Order: sequence, then structure tokens, then C-alpha cells
Amino acid sequence: MTRTAKTPPAKPPRNPGHWLLQDAKARFSELVRRVHSEGPQHVTVHGRKEVVVISAEEFQRLKGEQTGAALIAAMQASPDRDIDIEAGRAPMPVRGVGL
Repeated sequence: MTRTAKTPPAKPPRNPGHWLLQDAKARFSELVRRVHSEGPQHVTVHGRKEVVVISAEEFQRLKGEQTGAALIAAMQASPDRDIDIEAGRAPMPVRGVGL
């Protein structure tokens, strides 16, 4: 005779939007659905907030476009922007080849 273990029914997170790591792993599909319906979901490990799961659209919005505009603006705002920097090139040593 083979016995099968009954798995307990899935229970919602203790605090809405907060998940224990083992619950987030076991119910990842539900976690993803809740990200889209309720917003960011926090995952804790040993009682510490470790990560927040957000939608791809929210991540892209927070990350912004990587155009280099911020670097260009910082360089143009520098008080030393008028200094000319010349690339110094040292001659490369040539090695003799025996034929």
C-alpha cells in the first residue's frame, strides 16, 4: 500500500505584499501575478527584508534610458572642461626577427 502525503492548502502571505523566501519559492507564479495586480512584493530571509520583486515595466521606468546624457552633462558642468588632453603615444619597441 502506498501512502501519499497531502500538501496543506496554500496560505496567503502574513502581511500583504510580504513573503517569506520559502513561500515565494513555492508559489512563484502567484508572486508574479500579485506583482502585476498589487504592485511590488517584498521577500524576507530570516526576518530581514532582502529583495523586492517589481514588474519589468516598473524596473525600466526606475532604471531610465541609458543614453550617456548624464555623463555628458556632468563633463560639461565641470570647471576643468576647457583643459585640452592630448593622447600621449610612446613608440612601441620592435623586436628583431631572425630569418
